[in-house]
Amino acid sequence: MKPLFNPGPSLNARVILAILMALGLLVADHRQHHLELLRTALSLLTYPLQLAADRPSQLFREARERLASQDRLRDENSELHRENLLLKARLQQFEALEAENARLRELLGSSLDVGERVLIAEIMAVELAPYRQQVLLNKGTNAGVFVGQPVLDANAVMGQVIRVNPFSSVVLLITDSDHALPVEVNRNGLRTIAAGTGPNHDLELLYIPKNADIQVGDLLVTSGMDGRFPPGYPVARVKTVRQDPDNPFTTVLAEPTARLDRSREVLLVWNLNETSRLQALTAEALKPKNMAP
Repeated sequence: MKPLFNPGPSLNARVILAILMALGLLVADHRQHHLELLRTALSLLTYPLQLAADRPSQLFREARERLASQDRLRDENSELHRENLLLKARLQQFEALEAENARLRELLGSSLDVGERVLIAEIMAVELAPYRQQVLLNKGTNAGVFVGQPVLDANAVMGQVIRVNPFSSVVLLITDSDHALPVEVNRNGLRTIAAGTGPNHDLELLYIPKNADIQVGDLLVTSGMDGRFPPGYPVARVKTVRQDPDNPFTTVLAEPTARLDRSREVLLVWNLNETSRLQALTAEALKPKNMAP
C-alpha cells in the first residue's frame, strides 16, 4: 500500500535549503536592494505591534518623569521660598539701615546748625510708667556726659540728663510732669515757663496773662534764662489758647516739636561758651603759683 502522505525531504535537507535561501536573499538585498520595498511593507505592518509593545514602557517612563518633575518642582519651590524669605529679611535690614542713615544725616545736619559741641547717642530703653517720661541712653560719664546736660533730636529739645553711669545715662523728657523749661515766643520774645503734663505729652505754659500776645502756631524756643539750655533751640508749637473766667491766667498748651516717641538717636550738647569758661578756669587753677620770698 502507498502511504497517504509523502514524507518529503529530510529535516536536515530542509535546514540547509532554508540557510541557502537566506544567504541568497542577503546577497541579493546587499547587491541589488531588491528587498527594500518588502522591508518597508513589513515594517508598516509590524509598526502597530511595535507601538503596542512599547506603550507600557513609554507610560512607565512618562509617569516616572512626571513624578521626578513634581519632586524637582517641589524642591525648587521650597528653595525659592527660602530664598524669598531670606531676601525679604535682608530687605528689611536694608530699609532699617536706610532709615537709620537718614536719621543720622538729620542729626549731623542738626549738629552743624546748632554750632555746639555734640555727641550722638542711641536710646536703649524707654520708661513705660504712665507718669514717667524718661529714656535710657548708651552714653555715660566715660563719654563726658554730665547731669543737667541738654538732649536734642534732629528737630528740637527732648530733655536733659538726670542720672549718669559710666556707660549709660537717664534723660528726663520735657513732657515729664517734673520737668520745667524757660522758653520764649519766637515771634515776639514773650518769656514763660513750659511745664510737662505727663501722660498728655503736651507742655503747659505757666502764668500767661490774659492780655499776652500769644497765638496758636507760635514757635517756642529756649530762652537760656536757666543757664542750662543754650538759647534759641526749638521746643514746641502752641496748639491751644483758652480763656477761662475762673482762671486769672490764660490756659496755653503746646505740642513738642521733637519726635519724643519716634527718635532713636539723640544729640548730647555742650555749650561752647560754658565749656570754654570751664577750661579757662581749669587752666588757671593748674598754673603754678609764684612762691613768696
